[in-house]
This record gives sequence, structure tokens and C-alpha cells, in this order.
Amino acid sequence: MFTTMKSGPEVVALLQQASDLIGDALDGVHFTLLDDDAALSVMGALEAVGRRVDGGRIWSAADVGMRAEASRGHDSLAWKSGCRTKYELITGITRVSASEAKRRMRLGGIVTGTAAATSGLLGQSVTVRHPAVAEALTAGNLGVDAADVIVAALEQMSSRVAPDDLDRAERALVASATGAITPETEGLPGAGIAFPADLIRAQAHEWGAILDPDGAAPSDERTAATSTVGFGLLKNGLYPLRGGVTPELRGVMNGVFATFISAHATPAFPSAEDQARMEAGELIPGAEEICDDRTGGEKCADILRAVFDKTARDPKTPRMGGAAPTVMVHVNARDLKNGRGVGWIDGVDAPISLKVVQERLCAGGYQQVIIGDNGQVLHLGEKERFFSPAQRRAIAARDGGCVIPGCTIAAAWCEVHHVFPWKFNGPTNIDNGCLLCWYHHHTIDTSGWQIKMVGGRPWIRGPVLFDPGQTWRPAATHRANTPSTDPPWGTAKH
Repeated sequence: MFTTMKSGPEVVALLQQASDLIGDALDGVHFTLLDDDAALSVMGALEAVGRRVDGGRIWSAADVGMRAEASRGHDSLAWKSGCRTKYELITGITRVSASEAKRRMRLGGIVTGTAAATSGLLGQSVTVRHPAVAEALTAGNLGVDAADVIVAALEQMSSRVAPDDLDRAERALVASATGAITPETEGLPGAGIAFPADLIRAQAHEWGAILDPDGAAPSDERTAATSTVGFGLLKNGLYPLRGGVTPELRGVMNGVFATFISAHATPAFPSAEDQARMEAGELIPGAEEICDDRTGGEKCADILRAVFDKTARDPKTPRMGGAAPTVMVHVNARDLKNGRGVGWIDGVDAPISLKVVQERLCAGGYQQVIIGDNGQVLHLGEKERFFSPAQRRAIAARDGGCVIPGCTIAAAWCEVHHVFPWKFNGPTNIDNGCLLCWYHHHTIDTSGWQIKMVGGRPWIRGPVLFDPGQTWRPAATHRANTPSTDPPWGTAKH
């Protein structure tokens, strides 16, 4: 198959025709008068057109940006056009913001290979750096947001991961973002369903943990120094909170925040005496009062950690779903035995290092969950209407969160659903329970999603809207069920 090379005027004429056709299609459309099916169909069609155009925008921005480089001197397209910089040239033509112009040029430069091109290479072919991303962008199957997430993850791993593994990760992430089924994704949970960019970001974290566990979960010596909390100047009656926290501290904060919000309760605070001592710098809860060289921000981060740790262990802390606000730290048994890999905290995308996992295994106030290679969970089932806290923890260790593909609700916010209805004598045990968020639990009988248990694990079949093929697929399981040293394409269960 041969493609005829089009001239610039031909491309402009064809694009104008396409613009006229889109205008004709949209003229006179009253979106609020469309029925539900038509509204969704129109949205999908518009997005498909937008993705196709966005792919061309990326390539065009990369090309014009290279032509307008200041290093080309008087041959620079910016200089020839009377513009000071390439950004001024591109924003003047496209009317987008400078930040959007930079994003298009950066993404296009990496994907198309023009980032490595010099003035002497203008007009010559260059090696495409991420061919799967480039192809999907060009075809209009991959959105810019998802492409940005994938490229950022690949670039971060590129210097520490073998090229073949990096290619597999790229193809798998692109497949997840476009709904394609490839050898890397066949048989995995959600294969064939296109996921939004936010979920692709979470998958990219998992790939980083599998292919580069040391880079995905940086050493605590490096991250501890940058964990800091501070306040900005008063604005609109509020002091903005600034800083950054480790994944471990994020997990602690998430658990306590979720518990108090769910219980509509007021959190307990330190006593007046302790508060005065803390404000005077004389007391750091949970830490020995010794001289150290920490900054004020680092001390504040430690205080916050100690306050949340104490609150999580306090028996007066409100319960959520029948359980205390426990931080669920998950680690694969083989990873823990080999001393290499990462751990995961429910509700936090970023992994934690094994050093932190081992510390938490010895610390109080943390629920330790160790999962075998096949995700085995000890049976704790009892003939009760409500799942016990121990059963909930076991099911959470298996499912990780709401089992409906694409749902991001963490385990702590989920309810346990009887797959075979309790009212029909369905047992209240682990093999008949799965996690569903409130929305999916309360709409499971009308939404079209179907669930069945196979070998003690939930399988899902989506509604026709999302899965025209009506294929049963294993539900997503907890991230720790896959050893960090094993690629996901080798763990698919058929």
C-alpha cells in the first residue's frame, strides 16, 4: 500500500473541507434535546475527531518548533516571521497558551524524534522514539493526556530499563489507553476496555515498580530529606499548605482523613499543654526530644506523621466499614523473601520501598497483609449477614478496591457485595464477597455490570456500551499480587 505525498496547499484545502463538514454536522444541534444514547454517541464521535486533530497538532508543533529554534540564526522560522522566540510564533498562530505550546512541542519532540534533530537534519527522517505512542496519536486512537502520562513514565524509566522491556511497557500502556488487546495485555483484567488518562497514570506506576522497583520506590535516605510541610501567606482567610510527603505518610493521612469524613466526626487534638509545648518547639509527638539538624518544615512533617499515627491507633477514633482506620500495607511474599521489590498502600498510586514495608511489619498500628504469588487469602467465612472486619481485610487484600473496571475508589471506601445474593442464601464468606464502591453497589442490578466468582476470584462482564463483545474477564486484583520482578504479561490467567 502506497501513500501519495500531499503538498502543503493540498493539506490545507483538505483540512478546510474537513472543518466545513464538522461545522455542517454541528450546526443546528441542540445537545440538550438529544436522547441519552445519542448524547453519548455524539460525545464519542467528537472526541474521536478531537484526538485525530490533536495528533496532527503534536506533530505540527514539533516540526515548527524545530524550524523556529534560535540556534538556526537567520534561518530560524521565528526570525523570518518577525517573532522573538518559537513560543511567540506558535502561540501567535494557534492562539493557545505558552504552556500548551510548550507541552505540544515537548511531547512531539520526544515522540517524533525531532527533539534530537539539529538544524542540519531538517527535512531528513529521524528515528521515532516511542513508535507505539506515535502511531496511536497519529491514528487518533490515543488522547494527548494519556500520551503525556505514558511518555513521562517511559522517559523516567528509560535509562534503567532494558529496551525490550521498555517497548513492552509502552505497547501495554498504549493498549490500555486505546482499548486494544495485545500480547502484553491479553487475558489481563480490563483487556479490551479503553481506560482514561488518570488510570493509565496508575498503571504506569505499576510498570515502573515491576521493571524498575529501585527507581519506582526511591531510597528513604533520599526521600526523607525532601519530605516537608509549611504554610504560605494568608489568602482569602486561609493559609495554603505547601510541601511534599512520602507515599507512606500519604497512606497514613488518607486513612485518617477518610475515616473522619465518613464518620462525620470531629478529630481529636492534642491537649492544651501538649499544643503549647509543640508551638514552643519543645515537643515532637512520637519522637525523642534530642538535638537534631532538621529544618522547621521537616519537624512539622514528623509532627503531622505522629499525630496521624496516634489518631489511627486511638480506640476512640471513629470506625469506617466496621474497621479502624488501618493503613493496609501490601507486599508480595516472594518480594519480601528476596528483599527486592516494593510495597503498596491502598489509595496511594506510588509504591513504597521494602525498607518501609519491613519497618511497618514491626510497628504498631499497621495491618500487615502478605499476599502469595497466586493471591491466596485465608478463609475466615462465617454465616453472618455482615462481613466481619477480618473478612473485609481479606477481601480488600485480594481486590484492592472496587472491582468494576475503571473505578478508582479505594478499598476503605468500598462495601462488600454478596455476589450470590444473601437473600437467596448466598454465604457470607470470602469466596462470595467482592468490593464495590457505594455507587456501583447500589446500581449493580440496573447498570449492566455482571459479576461471578471463579476459583475464589471475581470475574466481570461489562454492559454492551463498554463491552460490545460481552466477554467475561477476571476482575482487577491487588497490585501486590504480581511480584515486582515478574512482568505482567507473564502472569495472565486464562
